[in-house]
Amino acid sequence: MIDIDITMFIQIVNILFLIVILNTVLYKPVLGILAKRKTRLAELETDAGNYRKNAKLRGEEFDKKLLDVGQQAKVKLDEARNEAQTAGNETLAKIRSESDAAKVSQLSQVKSDFATAQKELSGQLDSFANEMASKVLGRAV
Repeated sequence: MIDIDITMFIQIVNILFLIVILNTVLYKPVLGILAKRKTRLAELETDAGNYRKNAKLRGEEFDKKLLDVGQQAKVKLDEARNEAQTAGNETLAKIRSESDAAKVSQLSQVKSDFATAQKELSGQLDSFANEMASKVLGRAV
């Protein structure tokens, strides 16, 4: 049976005293640490979200800049190709005109040489004809 005497009151005071001591020494610091931990985790999650968002924005910005640089490079390459084509066409036209001029000059030289040779040969034509006739006939003509 339970006897109610002074020891029961001492045990009740002892338990209340233990509750107060444990509350101030153990429970409040542990609850404070858990609250700080929860706050810190929330901050870290927020920071991680911000870092992900910034990384995504920077990635998009990098992709955009890369695309812009690629387009600029393509434009410059097209310009350089067009300039090279123009320079090549000009050089080709110059070479063709020089070639045509040289061809005309050589053709006129050949024509003049041909005319000179024709005049020389036409002057000697009578003597060649006489020699051939003499050889064919076997006597002097």
